[in-house]
Amino acid sequence: MEIAEIKHVVEAALLGAGRPLSLDQLDELFAAGSGDVERRTIRAALQELGNDYKGRGIELREVASGYRIQIRQSMTSRLAPLWEQRAPRYSRAMLETLALIAYRQPVTRGDIEQVRGVSVSTNMVRTLLERGWIRVVGRRDVPGKPALYATTKEFLDYFGLKKLDDLPPLSEIRDLDDLNVALELPEPGLPAELPDQAALEDPDSTDTGG
Repeated sequence: MEIAEIKHVVEAALLGAGRPLSLDQLDELFAAGSGDVERRTIRAALQELGNDYKGRGIELREVASGYRIQIRQSMTSRLAPLWEQRAPRYSRAMLETLALIAYRQPVTRGDIEQVRGVSVSTNMVRTLLERGWIRVVGRRDVPGKPALYATTKEFLDYFGLKKLDDLPPLSEIRDLDDLNVALELPEPGLPAELPDQAALEDPDSTDTGG
């Protein structure tokens, strides 16, 4: 199979899936065909796709769960009218909580409250769990056995990160506004990368104290 045809299959798969696809999943697309396609050829096709999109409104990006085709962050303001749903709103309390989990994981709710100086609402933790951005990874061996929270692949995928090491160093972040820029979080009123993400709303958007 010619690499041009492989590239077309990979491109169609990434567009049709609507979610990141791993190299294993892309490899399976060619397993039932005539002749094996080596992984290095699939990687080469991905590289060519990425080059094809340079200077365009879309890009190929590798995130924690694999590869995906997405609109460029610079396009979101122009494309905002395409989404009828309200864009996600991230309260400062939610960003602080999520940032603490991401940078200090695994952490308990008490750890977060100690740093923030205010209580963390049950509703906020539930929202992060339901979105799949955090998960319970264990229990601390202290009275009450509080849950330990850590981020997930879905968290990395949503914010366009491949691994936790891609998070900007804390030394470079002076406040939440810096984190907002570093993670390219959508500004209020702008959609996230994909329409289905734009439907997510923060029920704690009015929460100022946790």
